Amino acid sequence: MNIEGKLVTLKAIEQEDLALLNKWGNEPEIQYWLGGWHFPTSMGDIQKWQSNLSVMSLNQRFAIHTDELGLIGTANLVEIDWKNKNAFHGMLLGDKEIRGKGYAVDTVMAIMKYAFEELGLQRLNGDMIEYNIASLKMYIGKCGWKEEGIQRNFYFRKNKFWDKIIVGITRDDYFELIGQNNYWIK
Repeated sequence: MNIEGKLVTLKAIEQEDLALLNKWGNEPEIQYWLGGWHFPTSMGDIQKWQSNLSVMSLNQRFAIHTDELGLIGTANLVEIDWKNKNAFHGMLLGDKEIRGKGYAVDTVMAIMKYAFEELGLQRLNGDMIEYNIASLKMYIGKCGWKEEGIQRNFYFRKNKFWDKIIVGITRDDYFELIGQNNYWIK
């Protein structure tokens, strides 16, 4: 089963995706915009990581594809909590040339539709580094997420500490958004 957006399709991560994922995982320019801790990654490490992905896991990761460009990034639903009906969502778009063309918005909309309409989750959580203004504007301004808090001096990048901006969206927020923007109506 694939998860369909208007512009993107979210699929299982396959062996043929690994070379590009390894390239992106080793690009400082991309990693600068993402949370977490990053080390140089070998192709062997990427292959081991991919071999441990499972549909039985509480951490689901997807390859973002378009018909015309192929693999353009990854998205996830991780730390899935079935009891409390929530999960954490994150995303990476690879090459700079594809940004600003609606793929990120469509990915988030597809993830939300899947999470809320298929999985029956109640909320999604996320966070960003304070200087990632483009992502904050996209999630909050276009995709209906709300800023829910700040963890001060959380990330260390380029010899400076930066705040973590905590964001989230509820099932009700999502249905209100699609009622206003008619996103899924053709």
